[in-house]
Amino acid sequence: MRTLFLVLSALFFLSACETIKGVGRDIENTGEAIDDAIDGD
Repeated sequence: MRTLFLVLSALFFLSACETIKGVGRDIENTGEAIDDAIDGD
């Protein structure tokens, strides 16, 4: 039972990290789009 809990916890942690990376990429892309719009590119 403890092993199952540890495995599920690890999977949850890894999926959360991937979600945070995805949000970071989205924010970066939004910032670049705003810069392009301001610069007129």
